[in-house]
Amino acid sequence: MWFEILLIGFSYWIYSLIRNAVPEQRSVALRHADWVWSFEHHLGLAVEHGVNHAVNSVTWLIVGMNYYYATLHFIITIGVLVWLYRRHPERYAPARSVLFLTTLLALIGFWAFPLAPPRLMPGKGFIDTVAVHHTWGSLSQGSLSHVSNQYAAMPSMHIGWSLWCGITVVTLAKPLWARIMGALYPLFTLSVIISTGNHFWLDAVGGALFLAVGYALVSWLYGRWVYRLPQVAPHL
Repeated sequence: MWFEILLIGFSYWIYSLIRNAVPEQRSVALRHADWVWSFEHHLGLAVEHGVNHAVNSVTWLIVGMNYYYATLHFIITIGVLVWLYRRHPERYAPARSVLFLTTLLALIGFWAFPLAPPRLMPGKGFIDTVAVHHTWGSLSQGSLSHVSNQYAAMPSMHIGWSLWCGITVVTLAKPLWARIMGALYPLFTLSVIISTGNHFWLDAVGGALFLAVGYALVSWLYGRWVYRLPQVAPHL
């Protein structure tokens, strides 16, 4: 178990290094953001601005969402991995591989399609809720902004990881309350990433698609659905 914890920590560190090493192509990222925003308007589904302003008007709610965005995606993912390892060890390896592969694929997305989050779009009226409420945990403020890639919004790994957690818990947990919380967790996360101005909802679609590819590839490699128990050959 300690090896797995070290592996997860090391992998996250490598992921952060590579993600932040991707060149910050500001002009390209803003051009992509304008395209995404225009496309959502064309669909009649450009809801981010209204949600951002409405939730920001409730101080206790938006401050809580700021802290949620900064911390829970890591804490809950680690918690689900530990629970999976302890309670379902025979399913752990393929499920963990989905998470790792999806995260690796996301790095390609950050490089191929740099995208500014709504809060960094000039003249669009979005509120950077962390800056406004002086909430701890922002990688876009102060000296931290120089070591974090601000234009790696597509795909949203907050959604990719929360969906992985939700699918894992809904599939394997026995208590009804746990399955309900697992199902709601990605929805809560979606509301947070939009309310705080950190993502477009299309970024969430991207995160879900990348996760689907991760599940498909790992299921193909193992020759079975990720959460299905391996077949044991009968003793003759």
